[in-house]
Amino acid sequence: MTRTSVRARRGPATSKRSRFVGFLVVAMLLAVVAAVLLPVYAGWRVVNAGAVDDRRATDAIVVLGAAQYNGKPSPVLEARLDHAKVLYNQAVAPRIVTVGGKQPGDRFTEAGAGLTYLTRRGIPAADVSPVAVGRDTKQSLTAVARIAKREGWRSVTLVSDPAHMARVEAIAHHLGFETHLSPTRKGDGTALTGEYVTRETAGLLAFTLVQRWDTPTPLN
Repeated sequence: MTRTSVRARRGPATSKRSRFVGFLVVAMLLAVVAAVLLPVYAGWRVVNAGAVDDRRATDAIVVLGAAQYNGKPSPVLEARLDHAKVLYNQAVAPRIVTVGGKQPGDRFTEAGAGLTYLTRRGIPAADVSPVAVGRDTKQSLTAVARIAKREGWRSVTLVSDPAHMARVEAIAHHLGFETHLSPTRKGDGTALTGEYVTRETAGLLAFTLVQRWDTPTPLN
């Protein structure tokens, strides 16, 4: 057998191996680029969403829950409720939805504490809908979506801390809401600290890449 014939027989196999190795290298490079760019993009979304203030008219203002202490809203929750009250008084929506269940050992829910706080400050009780379900953002918004389907709400103004807004919007949009963002501007929770942005960036990535696949879409 001549050297020419040996090279001819080895050529196609060698070429296939080379293409396969090249494909693996490209795939690895793309994975590395994605691993770098995805967190950067998610972090940008967290910061960008926190700068939005959309006060167009919607069906309801949804106030994301935060800690309450024996029925009294924490400073963070208080800031969110005060902002929702401003939006209500500006006729952004005819209804405020307070959300959040209670932690083990609590006597009161976050939603109930929000209802009491708002009615004591002049918001008619008939215009506040407490949704006292859920121990995290996804559970609470899912409960709101189920009620929204029954009540015919579609568009919502979401109220929370600036760093929280991107994840809130992603979850609410997945559930089927038309989302409008109006984060707090004064009080506790409004600072875009490195720790808060990092935590919410991780939370946004976790929902987008993993949690959304087992989250229902009641309004779709």
